[in-house]
Amino acid sequence: MKIVIQPDGVWYHGSNMIFSELRTNSTITQWKELAEAFSHKPSCLGYDDNGVIFHNGTEKGYLYVIDEPVVVESDVYQHPRTTMDENAEFLTKRPLKVKLICEL
Repeated sequence: MKIVIQPDGVWYHGSNMIFSELRTNSTITQWKELAEAFSHKPSCLGYDDNGVIFHNGTEKGYLYVIDEPVVVESDVYQHPRTTMDENAEFLTKRPLKVKLICEL
């Protein structure tokens, strides 16, 4: 599946915890549904060629948006050990402010 990063696009983080700042080395993505799935803390997660996500997570989740500008390579970089397609997962290089947008 081809995932295109939008330089001015929205970045998401899914978690089962509430906080206002995301730590360095946290995972973020521009794929909203992927962040939602990760918020449920699955031990198994995948998706098909159409982008339909499946997972076994059951925890209550929270969806965040990154609440400041993000520059690829300066603030984030491709996850080096991902099993997902290119541009699906990025790791943060520094703490980033977040805003809670919904409970899942």
